[in-house]
Amino acid sequence: MSAPKETNDIVAEIKIKAGPNKRIVFVSGNFNVIHPGHFRLLRFAADCGEYLVVGVTDNSTDGVLVPADLRFDGVKSITYVDYSFIMRSSPEELIKLLKPSVVVKGQEHEVNFNPEQGLVESYGGKLLFSSGEMRFSSVDLLRQEMLEPNLSAISRPQEFSERHGFVMADLRAVMDKFKGFRVTVLGDLIVDEYVSCDPIGMSQEDPTLVVTPIQQEKFVGGAAIVAAHAGSLGAEVSYFSVSGKDSPANYAREQLQEWGVSAEIFEDDSRPTTLKQRFRAGGKTLLRVSHLRQHDINRQIVSKYVRAVEAALPKSDLVVFSDFNYGCLPQALVDEISDACRKRNILMVADSQSSSQMGDVSRFKDMLLLTPTEREARLAVRDFNSGLVVLVEKLREKACAKNVILTLNSEGLLAHTNSTNGDTWHTDRLPALNKAPKDSSGAGDSLLACCSMAMAVGADIWESTYLGSIAAACQVSRVGNTPLSPEDIRLELAD
Repeated sequence: MSAPKETNDIVAEIKIKAGPNKRIVFVSGNFNVIHPGHFRLLRFAADCGEYLVVGVTDNSTDGVLVPADLRFDGVKSITYVDYSFIMRSSPEELIKLLKPSVVVKGQEHEVNFNPEQGLVESYGGKLLFSSGEMRFSSVDLLRQEMLEPNLSAISRPQEFSERHGFVMADLRAVMDKFKGFRVTVLGDLIVDEYVSCDPIGMSQEDPTLVVTPIQQEKFVGGAAIVAAHAGSLGAEVSYFSVSGKDSPANYAREQLQEWGVSAEIFEDDSRPTTLKQRFRAGGKTLLRVSHLRQHDINRQIVSKYVRAVEAALPKSDLVVFSDFNYGCLPQALVDEISDACRKRNILMVADSQSSSQMGDVSRFKDMLLLTPTEREARLAVRDFNSGLVVLVEKLREKACAKNVILTLNSEGLLAHTNSTNGDTWHTDRLPALNKAPKDSSGAGDSLLACCSMAMAVGADIWESTYLGSIAAACQVSRVGNTPLSPEDIRLELAD
């Protein structure tokens, strides 16, 4: 008897979606209630090939307790399942038509008669049984830990807003002005890779922690994510940078295009695209490995870079320098672009992250805003003794900046400005708004993007600081640097 037409259609669709060269893996079952054993089974199956197909039995099958539609929805939601469907025919019939490279069943079936065995082996496929090892933990749970924000840890101190005379409606109005605002971002292209690991124990040969990688997630970082943050907030963004000719650069380009960021990235054969790998287990980072070069880009690339940015300036309201001191923003480039901005009265902001004893945020002159850490500020002015207020004023004077926000990690930040006539300092402290951050690596980038845009559209330093702090608190509520969610920020700004 021939298979129902529906099965033929399903097989045809699978072959089209999988393509001609991928190893197809097939799993079937009732999946009454999705539990950790199912996750481990399907994770094992996904590791056996390149395209995982899961058939959910229909309501006529023995052992079914839950309607097929509900069981299908549960399987479909598992991210490493590439294709799922409700089976109207037997698994053998599907296997005969599809000829998957691998068929996977649970370990408990190994001692039983398996009608699929001879069929699979007849065309050179394999029937495998999942070991059910506990270390094959759910990738979906890992992704939830990484990407799903924990906004419950965010607090909103009222004293700061009361001192400076603004309410949450004022900040929502500031965000409304972001739509269509034109931002140009310059700086390092970085790709962050998070490797989630299962800790096995200590090495027998030496005191070394041994882990097994489970899941890898990549994120665009550096100045590129600052550009993405600005775009997600509503701005029209142009981004300029330098990269190697490699897969991390290709990944970043694809992501930026997907986010609607117009990017011009100049290739430098003398350096790889900066890649930072973080190995994590139990919600903590065990080790970070940085693949990078720190020499300045050559004069030829500088010239191309400057010409491209100058061509974009007539359509720019704000220029953001996001520097990581890896040589992508040498002083000659910064000076030429800064001069061009001054001639056109274009606002500028800067952040310069110091590596070891390198970096000087004060080299960015006449900025509307600087956002250094305490250490970066002390390196810039060579002052390791003064109090924070004196320190931040020294930096503001040296850099000829209008405003400085000194970030203090878990202690929050210090906002500092000068009076219009220049004879009075104004400084205030805002505590960290997220008391249980998952990953602090994106805090500075999100603060820079949101705070600088707020200032550029007319908000004062106090409104901008508070709004930027809310953005940073939302950002660190998840693992990995992903574009800001305006919805999350507005939720925190509700009356």
